[in-house]
Amino acid sequence: MAVRAVVFSLVIVTVMLCNILGLVFSENCTSRDITISQGEESSRGIPEFVVEIANICASNSSCAPSNIHLSCGNFASASEVNPEIFKRLYYDDCLVNGGKPLKDDHIIRFTYSNSFKYPLSFKFAKFC
Repeated sequence: MAVRAVVFSLVIVTVMLCNILGLVFSENCTSRDITISQGEESSRGIPEFVVEIANICASNSSCAPSNIHLSCGNFASASEVNPEIFKRLYYDDCLVNGGKPLKDDHIIRFTYSNSFKYPLSFKFAKFC
């Protein structure tokens, strides 16, 4: 539980800082604005990992990135992950938020269970 609080706090601070800077710089969103963080939630039984995916873009643009895909290897979980939030489509291709736009300051959060932590990284998205 403490790991979740620390990860969440870091994401919130990052989002707030980027929003403050965005008021000054106001650029278009890029792949660097999609952050992915993971932490171990529980190590009892099958380990659980919490994942947070956020759009930290501070652009004044009304266009949020959509169709966000992550490299995810052969992602699988012993516990169910809501496929509207995170779904493996093919090997090394997972879809975030059902392909819907991830608005700025919005955080997608889910927990999965596996004997090891999957490396997750940005693959591609549609940016306006």
